[in-house]
Amino acid sequence: VGTVYFSNDQYLNLSAINPVFNMFASMEFQKKYEDEFRFYPDERRAQLMQGQYLVDDTATTAVLNTKRPNILVIFMESFGATMIERLGGAKGVAPNLDRLSRQGVFFSNLYASSFRTDRGTVCTFSGYPGLPTLSIMKVPRIANSMPNIAHSLAEAGYQTDFLYGGDINFTNMRGYLLAGGFQKLTSQDDFTMEERNYGKWGVPDNITFDRLFNMLKEREGSKQPWFTSFLTLSSHEPFEVPFSKFEDDHFNAFAYTDHCIGRFIERFSKTPQWANTLIVLLPDHGIPYPKQGERFAPHFFRIPMIWTGGAVAKPMVVDKIASQTDLAATLLAQLGIRHNDFEFSRNVLDASYTRPFAFYTFVNGFCYLDSTGVSVYDNVANRVFYNEQPSGNSQRVAKGKAILQTLYDRVGAINSGKYK
Repeated sequence: VGTVYFSNDQYLNLSAINPVFNMFASMEFQKKYEDEFRFYPDERRAQLMQGQYLVDDTATTAVLNTKRPNILVIFMESFGATMIERLGGAKGVAPNLDRLSRQGVFFSNLYASSFRTDRGTVCTFSGYPGLPTLSIMKVPRIANSMPNIAHSLAEAGYQTDFLYGGDINFTNMRGYLLAGGFQKLTSQDDFTMEERNYGKWGVPDNITFDRLFNMLKEREGSKQPWFTSFLTLSSHEPFEVPFSKFEDDHFNAFAYTDHCIGRFIERFSKTPQWANTLIVLLPDHGIPYPKQGERFAPHFFRIPMIWTGGAVAKPMVVDKIASQTDLAATLLAQLGIRHNDFEFSRNVLDASYTRPFAFYTFVNGFCYLDSTGVSVYDNVANRVFYNEQPSGNSQRVAKGKAILQTLYDRVGAINSGKYK
């Protein structure tokens, strides 16, 4: 449905939809999601959820030197901790990210909330945890009802746009982004056939980073703050890139993206906009490579988040357990913008963030990890199959089940029109 979206006005988008096609597409999503994962009676579920996402923003640590910086999110395809030497990953693959992590604000204990780009995009920009049996982005009625960082910033006067060198219609991405407040989208259709034919997945990162630099360069002198998000793609299978550093094709592809990031940062740091720009480096999800141990174990879902740029006041390390879903509340709180709509996103820089935990999902399973340990649960087999510190297992599993049940209650209510 979202392939015909062309405007930030949802009325115009809906007017462009073929009604017959829309009827059949809607029939696919008539499932009652609230009936899934009914682990507990509502009262017990509410008890287990109490306090898990409560942060009051009364004592936020300020890490920026301005309340209205330009903001660039470099959304890095699959760039999990296994590729970051500072997080125990492969050596020498990402020297630029390692360097930037020491120069800015480094969130060193962060976890992806899901395992695919379509899910990770919603987790990041809408602050909504990933679901094991549903991609929210693919269901327009639900996706269009989600809060979005872009929408919040647009209301605060920001110019918003999204750049991706691949197919932006894939998994209804176009519909989700436009409904979420991104005012302009740039995708592979905006590049020449020669640029697009460099790679099977889309335009390689060196070309899209050049486009990004030129886009930002054109805004010099503008008084309107901007929020730009850029999804890279070269660190994705088939891992074919115009670069040669490692014989291993996975390592080589990630090293290429890291090289492109380093080159872009070096160029952009010399522009007048650098002084008032916050750059957020964050992956969409991790990658189970090198293939060592259980693929749903936490070290494959651990991801870096780095805040850099001239708007960052000073280097620091945030080592509390957190989730990529926490970007929304943490970022908006720094700007003094309300984030009440992001009910599953927490401001991890606030003193009231005293119950740090991470929750992530995979194909019909979930993980809950906190200071007591780690529990990875299989929803089909109804058992824990990965456990660290067994003494706290039952409580971790109970909290994870309560979160999962709550998430499906919400999407079920949204899909049926009962929740707004």
